[in-house]
Amino acid sequence: MTAVDDKTVVREYFNATGFDRWRRIYGDGEVNKVQLDIRKGHQKTVDTVMAWFMADGNLAELTVCDAGCGVGSLSIPMAAAGARVYASDISEKMVGEARERAQKLLGPDQIPTFEARDLESLEGHYHSVICLDVLIHYPQDKAAEMIQHLSALAESRLVLSFAPKTIFYTALKKVGDFFPGPSKATRAYLHRQADVIKILEANGWTIQRTAFNKTQFYFSRLLEATR
Repeated sequence: MTAVDDKTVVREYFNATGFDRWRRIYGDGEVNKVQLDIRKGHQKTVDTVMAWFMADGNLAELTVCDAGCGVGSLSIPMAAAGARVYASDISEKMVGEARERAQKLLGPDQIPTFEARDLESLEGHYHSVICLDVLIHYPQDKAAEMIQHLSALAESRLVLSFAPKTIFYTALKKVGDFFPGPSKATRAYLHRQADVIKILEANGWTIQRTAFNKTQFYFSRLLEATR
């Protein structure tokens, strides 16, 4: 399967069965134990990013690009805290859901700009660019290209999360336990932390903060890079 095919599969998946599954996971309704576990893990990652930005004390002054926004799990609290947010996702359905949630939770002047676009076509310049749990859809060579492109959009900060490639997590993935469930329909690529840091440094970034969030079925390494 080529990288182009990967992107097509991801777009179609998150506009169909994947949308229904992940909308439930990222929502607050009833889900099964595995989905609840993933929800809690993803929320830990969102909470960590929000804590970093809130600790800096200047979120209301920032322009933020949430690249791969899903249903708005990060975009909405960022906007509620005062940031000017541009949010995109490859899935039109995800973007529509995010916009509906934002309209219910935010004031009219707070609502992010939502757009259905893939990462490669994003344009503009932002103080901070954030891309959470998206690298899992990119093989290593394409991940490097994607990080380079996101680096061109970010003026001061780039925040990435990814599923770490270790012997333990590789073994879990091989036996089908990494992302369990009958509706799994996309490839899951793991990335070595050292490789991601090397790509970031090659694009002029310095690592500032790191975190690792995990539950039984969710594993995410989080890196904040600045320049």
